[in-house]
Amino acid sequence: MQSEIGFLKRLKLFVQSKHFWKHFSFITLVYLFIVFITIFYLDFKTNHGEKIKVPSLVGKNVKKINSIMESVGLNYEILDSVYYPKLKEGTIISQDPRPTDSTHVYVKSTRVIKVRVSKKYELVEVPSLIHRSERFAISVLKNRGLKYQISYKPSSEANGAVLEQTYKGSKIKENKKILKGSLIHLVVGKNEAGMPIQIPNLIGLTINEVQIRLNGMGRLTYFPSFINCISTADSTVAKVISQSPEYIEGQTIPSNSTITIQLDKNYTGTPQLSPQ
Repeated sequence: MQSEIGFLKRLKLFVQSKHFWKHFSFITLVYLFIVFITIFYLDFKTNHGEKIKVPSLVGKNVKKINSIMESVGLNYEILDSVYYPKLKEGTIISQDPRPTDSTHVYVKSTRVIKVRVSKKYELVEVPSLIHRSERFAISVLKNRGLKYQISYKPSSEANGAVLEQTYKGSKIKENKKILKGSLIHLVVGKNEAGMPIQIPNLIGLTINEVQIRLNGMGRLTYFPSFINCISTADSTVAKVISQSPEYIEGQTIPSNSTITIQLDKNYTGTPQLSPQ
């Protein structure tokens, strides 16, 4: 207790001494000086009290805004280019910050106005669409900004799938970059097996006449076998004596079917069965 009272007395005497007030006054002056210098520096560095109106740049060409920016004491920076084929190259489509007229916000001379400009051309990678469905291929091309043209090719195994993809008439490698908006031609397989066609009557026709008859009937094919034919000349004059499927008036088969026929050089007008 005695020691605590003694400490407080010595502290009181120290605070009341000239030595204490001399150092306290010095520290206070240093502190005030630092605060003053800091405030002065910040005012100078941040251009305190300066107000510059942000001009409207949207719609102007970026190559022609130097005089506008110099007149107000601001700088600008191109943030990026965006594909806008309908606008002239370099047209400003957005700015940050926006014009003071619409925001009522002013800036200082140190502020950089960031702009986005238009570009007429953009390269995109061509995806591999082979064996992909027609709907999927169209969706991918649309998402990449590519145009498409479709033609169909008979196919019994790839119905609705892309068989070929070409650009300017030539096959194009996967991931090759071309201009956005380019035209890609797709060849899509189409299975016509479900389209019925009437069974033709081939009885009594030669092999040449069979070919002519089937050429006008979609995708029908034939498989011939010959009876009593030794030479090529015999096969040429031989006539169909039977066919499978058999001709029945009004009966239909898929348009990609194959008709098996038997031809005999000695055709007499009555269909004959092949020997067992």
